[in-house]
Amino acid sequence: MSIDSTIPDISFIIAAYNAEETLARAIDSALVQVGVTVEVIVVDDCSTDGTVALAESYRDPRVKLIRQPQNGGPGRARNTGIAAATGRFVATLDADDEIYPERSLSMLQRAKTLDAQMVVDNVDVVPLEGGPAKTMFDRRHLESKREITLAEFIDSNLIFKTTFNYGYMKPVFDRAFLVEHGLEFDEGLRIGEDYILFASVLASGGRCATDPNPGYVYHLMQGSISRVLKHKHLDDMLEGDRRFIERYPLGPAEMAAQRRRTHSIIEARSFLTLVDEVKAKSLGGFLKTAMKAPGALKHFRMPIAVRMRRLVKVPGVN
Repeated sequence: MSIDSTIPDISFIIAAYNAEETLARAIDSALVQVGVTVEVIVVDDCSTDGTVALAESYRDPRVKLIRQPQNGGPGRARNTGIAAATGRFVATLDADDEIYPERSLSMLQRAKTLDAQMVVDNVDVVPLEGGPAKTMFDRRHLESKREITLAEFIDSNLIFKTTFNYGYMKPVFDRAFLVEHGLEFDEGLRIGEDYILFASVLASGGRCATDPNPGYVYHLMQGSISRVLKHKHLDDMLEGDRRFIERYPLGPAEMAAQRRRTHSIIEARSFLTLVDEVKAKSLGGFLKTAMKAPGALKHFRMPIAVRMRRLVKVPGVN
């Protein structure tokens, strides 16, 4: 696809930390992209296993290894990779995931057709226990939505609203657009840094095209930070959103969506507190939190009465 063969069509950035068991799968999937030229930049974030040795074992000149001087998290590692990238487009690829061979060509064609600075595609999800992958988004939905607006993107990222949202999509970015607008991953976030960059591209005037074809394969992993929310993660997300709002002036639709997102994060935080109180069997703490944030109660899958009976033994109730 590239006119100048010295400039890759796309640079894949793989932030790797103790990823020796899955890294080869990710690298290999990037190297077999059809119809495009690629480079693969592995950024090791001070791994203590065989990650570095595995990356160094590749003799393919398209694979480059950068070793971070100290562990800084996925955002910093990805920024390091993007700074070293030479491709016209850049894409992040998690070290435990993979992509289909036709993905890049399909997405770059979509970017050209719609004059988009960012493209997202559908995602296949491999269950934790293994087995056949399930496609994340209804193909008909993405076919009807040629592009995603900032208001739509923010509104889709409400905590606990759905199992998956647009924030799970893995964009391909126009590298020149990122450089021109000074856009990078928020290094202060260990979760949600993808969301902020995605939103920042849209807030900077970038267009986000959609490709309904599943091209990214997301492997659910035990203990993944994106699947195990903690109070600190939610606090960091609120802080990241605060910095985002300070940087970009938002219109009425975007601000309304942002208020709903903020409310959902605060409510989710209260829910985690309720869970802690349940685990601690603290009836007083549970009731106090529930009175302050009654909306958090709806996130319990089972009836509250069942939860309460597990907190205290009610006479006459088995």
